[in-house]
Amino acid sequence: MTTRLALAGLLALLLFLTAYPLAMLVYGSLHTTPPGEPGAFNLDGYRAMLSSANAVVLLNTVGLSLVKTGLAMVVALFLAWIVARTDTPYRDTLEVLITLPFYIPPILTAMAWGMLATPKGGLINLAWTGLTGDRAPLVNIYSYGGVVWHMMQYSTPFLFLLMVGAFKSMDPALEESSRMSGASSWTTFRRVTLGLMLPVTTSAFLLSFIRGVESFESALIFGTPAGIEVITTEIYHLIHHTNTPDYPQATALALGIMVLMFGLVAWQWRLLGGRSFFTVTGKGYTPRVTRLGRWRWVTFAFCLLFFAVTVVLPVSQLVIGSFFKFFGFYRMSMLTVDHYTAVWSSRLVWRALGNTLLLGLLGATATMLLGAVVAYVLVRTRTGVRPLVEVLAWLPWMMPGMVLGIGFLWAYALMPGPIQLYGTLWALLVAYVSLGTPLAVRTMSGAFSQLALDLEECSRVHGAAWWTTFRRILLALAWPAFAVGWILIFFIILRELSASILLYSVGNEVLPVVVMRMWTEGKAGQVSVIALVMLALVFVFRFGERRLVRTHLSPS
Repeated sequence: MTTRLALAGLLALLLFLTAYPLAMLVYGSLHTTPPGEPGAFNLDGYRAMLSSANAVVLLNTVGLSLVKTGLAMVVALFLAWIVARTDTPYRDTLEVLITLPFYIPPILTAMAWGMLATPKGGLINLAWTGLTGDRAPLVNIYSYGGVVWHMMQYSTPFLFLLMVGAFKSMDPALEESSRMSGASSWTTFRRVTLGLMLPVTTSAFLLSFIRGVESFESALIFGTPAGIEVITTEIYHLIHHTNTPDYPQATALALGIMVLMFGLVAWQWRLLGGRSFFTVTGKGYTPRVTRLGRWRWVTFAFCLLFFAVTVVLPVSQLVIGSFFKFFGFYRMSMLTVDHYTAVWSSRLVWRALGNTLLLGLLGATATMLLGAVVAYVLVRTRTGVRPLVEVLAWLPWMMPGMVLGIGFLWAYALMPGPIQLYGTLWALLVAYVSLGTPLAVRTMSGAFSQLALDLEECSRVHGAAWWTTFRRILLALAWPAFAVGWILIFFIILRELSASILLYSVGNEVLPVVVMRMWTEGKAGQVSVIALVMLALVFVFRFGERRLVRTHLSPS
């Protein structure tokens, strides 16, 4: 009976975190008034969605994401090959440097590139004018190219993370057989290496494409000023930048994203269904390393160039921007620390920093505990509700932050009972837990799968209750994976803007929202200071994660 009650409670929680906001999306798309107000039901939101303007928005969304994902895939494959399969010097260090842009909140690099590559006053264009005398800007970040460029900077390390492991674990005998049969190196790479990696590459491509479709910061900062709208920015503008918020159309668009996501997942399942891709055999082997000769320094330089462009350049701009009085006027007479003073004395910034840290600490802890319990059900039990638990825990992967934010707006406004979350800090916490649950479940499922059942059974035989066994045996043994997952969830919360910008209220701001507000107010110097504070948090937690991985998770 206790087990059934516990499973019922877990299902109820997962339903609230995933199915409830999805159901409220359907409700909101049919409702004529904003959340919490009385109204009627009709199909006006869907009629408005099926307009020629929204068709252009959809084409922009799909086109930008496809181009971004294709270009990022090529660069990421090359970087993964360099790190995993060549004798390029300092490959372990390069792997850390290449992945670092993934952990930096996109809103920060967006602001930095807004200062670097704006046509008038951008540091790159000022340097170009100073060197050549040409007044025409070298680059213009406010364009289709600018949106793709910024999206690539965090998509490439994301794809790299997904593919570098597959390169490292592939049996070289499979490629050697191809070459012994007369195939060239290029043919072997294209038809054998990439062919065997098809599950990894298609999954990576799909996930990156989904991230592109749900991208918000790049399109908002660089696309909107150029008249380029995507689905997420259109939803945002329909709610925040119209005289009367158009919730029916915004919610219908959100459901449209969901349909697109599910269609992509179904396409991947059909593509890979019934095919076998064995890249790791039972034989012992060491992945073959390609000797590049003098070219190894060229590949080394390429990796350093990627790091310099995606990390060093934008971070340097933020440092420079924090010390100059006006953006675009870089003279010694303009040096100042006023921006630091203004940020230091700002109650809004301190409140947002406190809210962000509180939500990060509570959210990461709650998400990982929930993920551990769900992973236990999936890995250690044979209960009949396992498929339903798995689907509910996985569902937020298909719900971009903007979509989930709208769903929870409706969910909070119509929540029955005495507990009301609408307009509170806890509204953000619930959304963050929902967004992070799939990652937490995946992390803990892998950790629990490596633990023998004997350990748990021994504890039970000696009279320990389930919770005691779970806490003192399973979590204690899996704590390195738990800690790594905790840090990753903290990163997700620190960088989340699309859901936060819909769910926050006055007094409950978080740092990404404050950065966005100050940027729109033209306070580039203060934005740079806050961005440096957030980057310091990123580097501290990233260092902690790497140290933990090396100490406890690396093979001895």
